[in-house]
Formats: sequence, C-alpha cells, structure tokens
Amino acid sequence: MANIKVKFRPSIIIGHEGTIYYQVIHERQACQFISKHNILPDEWDDKRSTITVNPASARKSYVFSVRERVRWDMELLTKIVHRFETDNIVYTAKDIIDEFYRYTNEYSILHFMESIITKLRCNGKTRTSETYLSTMRSFGKFLSSRICMTWVRPDGDIMLENITSETMEAYEAWLRRRGVSPNTTSFYIRILRAVYNRAVEQEITKNKYPFKHVYTGIGKTIKRALPLRIIKTIKAMNLSDAPKLEFARDMFLMSFFLRGMSFIDMAYLRKDNLDNGRLTYRRRKTGQLLVIRWTDEMQHLLNKYPPNKSPYLLPIITDNIQADEYHTYRKVCYNINHNLKKIGRMIGIETQLTLYVARHSWASAAKTKGIPLHVISEGMGHDSETTTRIYLASLDCSVVDNANSIILSSL
Repeated sequence: MANIKVKFRPSIIIGHEGTIYYQVIHERQACQFISKHNILPDEWDDKRSTITVNPASARKSYVFSVRERVRWDMELLTKIVHRFETDNIVYTAKDIIDEFYRYTNEYSILHFMESIITKLRCNGKTRTSETYLSTMRSFGKFLSSRICMTWVRPDGDIMLENITSETMEAYEAWLRRRGVSPNTTSFYIRILRAVYNRAVEQEITKNKYPFKHVYTGIGKTIKRALPLRIIKTIKAMNLSDAPKLEFARDMFLMSFFLRGMSFIDMAYLRKDNLDNGRLTYRRRKTGQLLVIRWTDEMQHLLNKYPPNKSPYLLPIITDNIQADEYHTYRKVCYNINHNLKKIGRMIGIETQLTLYVARHSWASAAKTKGIPLHVISEGMGHDSETTTRIYLASLDCSVVDNANSIILSSL
C-alpha cells in the first residue's frame, strides 16, 4: 500500500509564502509533486505535518480554505490508491501522481464541458455548442465569485464529484440576483444537468442528484404571435425604397409561408431540396425529415432575388465559402432581426418583431383557423416544443400542407 504525506517547503526569501507539496512512496520508490497551495512558515505545524489556522490572523479565511483544499487533495490521492488496490492494478508512485493530474484536469466541470463543446463542433452541432459555451461561461463566472469557498478550486473550477444540490441552489440564487429570467436560469441549469448526467453515464462521478431542488421547467413567456391582420399589413408594405427592410420583411414572410420554419433551416436549404413542387429537408435541430408543398407565394418571393452562386436556395448564404457559412448566417440573422424591429416600430406594434415571431404566428394562425391541435400541437403554444415535434413527425405531410394552404389563402 502506498504511503502519502503532506510536506512544506519554505521560501528562500524571508517573509514570503512557501509551497505545499506531496510525497508519494510505494515499494521503496518516492516521488514528489508540488501543489498549487502556498502558506507562510508560521502557518505550518511541522511536528503534525498540518496547516494551522490562527483565529486572530487576517489570513484566517484564506488559510482555512488552503487546509480544506489540501484535505481534498489527500482524499483524492487516497481514493486513487484504493482503486488501484481494489482493481488489482500494478502501479508505481508515479502512476498515482499521473492519475491525480489526469483526474483534476479532466474531471472538473469546466474542463469536461470544454471537451463536450469540442465534440459538438466536430459533429457539426455549432448552435448547440454555442449554448453549452454560454452556459460554461456563466457557471465559470459564478465559480469565480465563490473562489473563497472550499469546494471551488484555486483556478475557479470545481470537480464534478463536488457538485451538490447546495452548489446548484447557490448558482440559481446568483443568477436571480443578477436579474436573469427564470426561463434563462432554467436553460443554463438544464444544460449543466445534461453535462452532469453524461459524467454519471461515463462513471466519472456518482449521481448525487444535485438538481433536485432547483427549477428546471419552462415557464410561459409573453405571447410573440401576431394576428393575421398584422401579417397582412407587413405583407402589403411598400418597402421598395428601403432594400434592407424589404429583404428582412421578405425573409419574415418566407418563414411564415414555410410553416414557421426556423431561420437556420431556411439559410441551409439547398437548391436540390426543391424538386417537383416539394421542398424536402431535415431540421438541423432534430434531424426530423419534413416535406413542404412549394406554393406560388414562396416562388414569388424567391423570384425577387437573382439566383446566387452558392448551393443554397434562398439569398441568405450567397457565397460558396464553406468556412464562413455559419458566420454569414449569424450576421444575416442579426441584420434581419435588427431591420424587423424597425418595421415593427413603423407599423406601431408592441411585439418586438423578429424572425422567431413568424414561427409563433404561423402556429397561432393555424389554431385560429380551427386546424386540429393534433396537426399543429398548438405550434409554439405548447409549453414544450418537443411535443410539437413529436406530433408533426407523425402526420401525413398533406395534412400540414392543407393547413398551410388555409392560412396562406387568408392573406
């Protein structure tokens, strides 16, 4: 069985902090490695090989946190040795140290999330990787604000096994104090839960159910749908003297015509997706196959813009430069939403006009026209869009196309 000891090496400069290091001895082989913890000489008890905390010292909180972190390091080293022994693994003192570094580097929440984000990007799930990155940055800021806590590492990270319900409750409270909406708070926490569950599946940590006391639901938001009379007003606007506004309006209408298609799916529609009066594509978010009847309204909008050299159908990504496609999509999306807000102010509506409003509006219009709920699953009216996708996936395309025809004929 390996023997592990905590040691202190004072600084050669008087009055400066020295360094805590660990000595690992196994089968007469001794290895040392330096920790990230530093204390003053009078904060070390050499006889007991432990850190002492002076209640009257101004450094009391800091020294206490160092002592807790050293205790955590020792517990981890002990666990590693126990696992090696239990699994009958032949190991050396260096193997213990290597496993310690591997564990602390790979099994922290932020590092683990980075690895997931990299895989998502490699698999072409750029949008999902961005939501994970946003969550990681938010949680990283929270951890940095808790750097003095014993469960936060000196580098502002936390080990997966140290995530508890208290950790997540503190994060939820931190988000609320910063004015983050309940739905956004829930969104961040759900992503962290997905990351944590993946770590549990990989047996990196045991499930301590840290999310059982935090909100992970989806609350109802302010209605974004516009009535058909407003859609008609937008459609009838003469914007020929403002090409940017006209383009934004046309893409809004195209999304509406295409049964509330999301803009990223519109941007990546290929010319060969349109064949024999049918537009066939897979949703980038779910991989679900959808078929839409191509109508005169859609063709009229498409005819307004000259064909581009790219393989894409709509005039969104017009250059055939694959490396910049996603950047182009994001830039065009931003510009369209910016100009749609101008259009919204021009017609005096309170709803902040964006591309996503077209998606809500189609679902709302379908409901208003008496389209059965099992056809649209209330569009964006359901609390869960997952339900909508499940219903739409099981429908005959002609049923949805008929619903679309009813809506478009009302314009």
